[in-house]
Amino acid sequence: MTPSYLLDRLVELALSEDLAGGDLTTEATVAIEDRAIARATAHSPLVVCGGDVFARVFYRVDPGVRVERVLDDGALAKPGDVLWIAEGATRSLLMAERTALNFTQRMSGTATLTRRFVDALPAGTITRIVDTRKTTPGLRFLERYAVRTGGGHNHRDNLGSAVLIKDNHIVAAGGVKMAIERAFKHAPHSTRIEIEVESLAMLDEALEAGADVVILDNFAQSEIAVAVERAHGRALIEVSGGITLERIGALAQAGVDIVSVGALTHSAPAADIGLDIEKL
Repeated sequence: MTPSYLLDRLVELALSEDLAGGDLTTEATVAIEDRAIARATAHSPLVVCGGDVFARVFYRVDPGVRVERVLDDGALAKPGDVLWIAEGATRSLLMAERTALNFTQRMSGTATLTRRFVDALPAGTITRIVDTRKTTPGLRFLERYAVRTGGGHNHRDNLGSAVLIKDNHIVAAGGVKMAIERAFKHAPHSTRIEIEVESLAMLDEALEAGADVVILDNFAQSEIAVAVERAHGRALIEVSGGITLERIGALAQAGVDIVSVGALTHSAPAADIGLDIEKL
């Protein structure tokens, strides 16, 4: 999923929020020798995501805990399905519970919402559902993995991974043409030049300057159809802004190549997952 050192660093940070002062309740009520089994269960329909993170949290609290992944990431779970099982010292299970669920509820929620958008695409479509950089600070690599798990695709990962000229870049550069020309001059030769436009006139200017990808920001549906026709064979068309599930079919039918949806990561509701402990 991601380099282990990144995941370990994030898990350590999350656990320190809960355990910097120990766990007074668990230490006061649970004997050190007690053992238990904990089952993470879906309480609503969801796309499973975060099995590795779930396991890593328990292992970091107690390497002696055994974790079983009952359902693989990407699987569809219904209410009552067991997703993961952890077995070991009861104190360790209780100390790790909230952190493990915080990660996996968020990841499964993102994967579930992404799957809804992907499933809204007509069969055989060329359109891709992609995320944006509107991610939770520090959690981007997990949220982007969740998008992929849900069947979506990732946009640029960070500011250094691609050229994406937005409205403020255009203003700072002195116009669409100037911004694109400067990008071609200074960016690595293997880099695509992508630019966001707000009108058909700006689209025409971007196409004339040789942009590889053009983002239509908050275009009306009628304008999108015109833009796709004008860009055919010249540039990929991406649509962003005001994207809802109800619009996905029409956008795909219009021939849009990419639909970017910030809501996948900034507005996905957490999946309903519970952890129930049973004494051994």
